Amino acid sequence: MDFVTLAHGGGGMNSSDFVQKVFMPYFKNIMPYANEDSGIFNNNASKYVTSIDSYIVKPLFFDGGNIGKLCVCGSSNDVAVMGGKPLYLNIGFIIEEGFEVDKLKQIVSSIAKECKSLNLQILSADTKVLPRLIQSKDTESSLFITTTCIGEIEKSNISASNLQKNDCIILSGKIGNHGARIFLEQNNIEIQGNIKSDCASLYPMLMPLLQSKIPIHAMRDATRGGLSSVLNEWAIESNACIDIYEEHIIIDNEVHGVCEILGLEPYDLANEGVCIISVGEEYSKEVLDILKKHELGCNAKIIGKVNEVYNNTIPKNSNDIIYNKKVVLHTKYGSKRFLEYPQGELLPRIC
Repeated sequence: MDFVTLAHGGGGMNSSDFVQKVFMPYFKNIMPYANEDSGIFNNNASKYVTSIDSYIVKPLFFDGGNIGKLCVCGSSNDVAVMGGKPLYLNIGFIIEEGFEVDKLKQIVSSIAKECKSLNLQILSADTKVLPRLIQSKDTESSLFITTTCIGEIEKSNISASNLQKNDCIILSGKIGNHGARIFLEQNNIEIQGNIKSDCASLYPMLMPLLQSKIPIHAMRDATRGGLSSVLNEWAIESNACIDIYEEHIIIDNEVHGVCEILGLEPYDLANEGVCIISVGEEYSKEVLDILKKHELGCNAKIIGKVNEVYNNTIPKNSNDIIYNKKVVLHTKYGSKRFLEYPQGELLPRIC
């Protein structure tokens, strides 16, 4: 690893390896929530959660949203799936000279609209303009946005390392739509059908769940690396084997078609309005009932379970060693395969 590659920012195994080898040797003693998408801190009697993210998506406008809506949804979702109510946002813009002011106004308008829908207050903002990176009239100027969201914890003890044996794995909706939409637009591919980004804020759907007494063991929004990345991260962090059933995972036919034509894995495709929840089996029906009351959760389903958790012990036999820290996908045809942690440069680049 002599140089940074695009694969290091893709959200799969290469990203994880990159962070662990480059950053964590220096940050491990000062970054207690390194394996989560957000960090928790105390302020008197209350607990708060904060998350930071940067957005470099192209195209800036896509069917279902734009980089402005995406940056608010993405950061607020990271806070929500850690059990927090999004309250405040800090935002920074890096704008390449030559960027169209009218387009910038549209993006800022989308940010304001999404913040108002969540009652988010912007605490601070910053703007930087950089010189043109490519001196060509045919190249559109770039815009990059960084956001930090802060929220108040409503439900504690949610972590990638908290999976319990026999937990139900619940998926809140269809997968792959955002990644497929961005891929089509990046490559100017027109197909019949209506693939639309699922970009949305999850807190309104999750609020009743976070305010309930139901203990949630783990929860994550399936963005870069999609369903595969989240489940593999959970399996690794919890020393678990997770069984997933293909027949219960909803993927639109159009998304399936794009994946078959272009050789993409639907389980690796990004989502921006879908979350995955690990909860005790006795609470699974209640969680589903809560999710299904909101339009974002109308397709929520139990897609699998935690088959075993090894609790940091060495598995007793060779079969257990094979399945430890693995995600097993049971196909519609009765066969099984490992749902591998995504590797290499994941396409498309979605945030």
